[in-house]
Amino acid sequence: MKIGLEVHVALPTRTKLFCACSTEETEEPNENVCPTCMGFPGSKPVLNREAVRIAKSIAFVLGCKIREKISFVRKVYFYPDLPKNFQISQLDASIGYDGEVSIKTKKIRIRRVQIEEDPAKILREKGMTLLDFNRSGVPLVEIVTEPDITSEQELRMFMHELRSILYYQGVDIDREVKADLNISLGKERVEVKNVTGIKNLIDAARYEIDRQKRIIDQGREPIKETRFYDEDEKITKSAREKEADEEYGYIYETDLTDYDTSGLVIDRGIIPSKEAKELSEKYGFDEQVLDELISLDRDAYRLIVSAAGRYDPQIIVSVVEQLKKFGEQSISEAAFEALLGVGKEVSLTREMIDKAKKGESIETSVNKENIEEKVRKYMQDNKALFEKARKDTKVQNFIIGEISRKYRFNPKQVSEIIKNMNLFK
Repeated sequence: MKIGLEVHVALPTRTKLFCACSTEETEEPNENVCPTCMGFPGSKPVLNREAVRIAKSIAFVLGCKIREKISFVRKVYFYPDLPKNFQISQLDASIGYDGEVSIKTKKIRIRRVQIEEDPAKILREKGMTLLDFNRSGVPLVEIVTEPDITSEQELRMFMHELRSILYYQGVDIDREVKADLNISLGKERVEVKNVTGIKNLIDAARYEIDRQKRIIDQGREPIKETRFYDEDEKITKSAREKEADEEYGYIYETDLTDYDTSGLVIDRGIIPSKEAKELSEKYGFDEQVLDELISLDRDAYRLIVSAAGRYDPQIIVSVVEQLKKFGEQSISEAAFEALLGVGKEVSLTREMIDKAKKGESIETSVNKENIEEKVRKYMQDNKALFEKARKDTKVQNFIIGEISRKYRFNPKQVSEIIKNMNLFK
């Protein structure tokens, strides 16, 4: 099995790729438009420098080789969302090439990262085809992989990794990602076009893998074709025969000159999984827990790095996890340190967090005697439960969790004190 991806990601710029129209989302159709992004004859594109800089940063963090000289091509095809009958894109002179993304099992090669414009949005209602050009001309990067993905699980891991890497470049792909899946279980490659959203991408891949397996099991070969994913029925459906690159009639975009990227300063960003590995090796954090905490949370990463090496890793993680539950991980590093001082003893409360944010001292009266007193009270009220706990570790864990939640104690400390009190023997 071979799976390759073409992932299209909208760039966070204020204006479109080739004009000054706003990229801000609006419910009013055809509001942020001009002759250029609507493809009027005689209109001329002017390249958005910030879009190129962001694309260069993305190519860099994906491990690509960066071209100092880039150019654009016209990808010619006829469809209502492209009234000028071509899309301005890149091919051989793309911004980046020969990169890679590491997942747990292997490296997924990146063939190229290219810049292109988004077409208009097509809406089909009551037998009519409606066009909204607000999206037309929004700058995209297309990330093209080699067919290195060999299972649904690897696809899931790759998309998680790509999403977290792009998140640290200011790009959110959870909602707006559009991707083309290229899947081959036999001799021919089948493309599933324009799948929106990561969940739909995984579902479409699962269905298409199963569909091709069924065909092969029947002694036949899947045909080379383009399909689309029906979100309602959760199946792929045939759309047309697969196009070859030659059919797009790529020609050099004469309205745009070659562009020098050498002067563009990139955002080097971070790779969260790599950071989690390095922090775990250096300071003793749990790598998997840390990866989950920071993969889509810049503030959690900032707080953890600020305290790493000066506080117990378990305390740091515990306090960050509690702050995330309260939605308060954006607090200052000074407030974070104040909470680290009490995080080992008790579960955090809203009052503690508010005091830390105001720079006020946080007083806790919780100590060993307090916990022992509450444990004995809970035991008196739940004697039968403690009898069961002596024979069942699951019941023991339940008791520890209940006492911790009821009195807002640290579960680890409750566990240690109950152990010392010999209550489960």
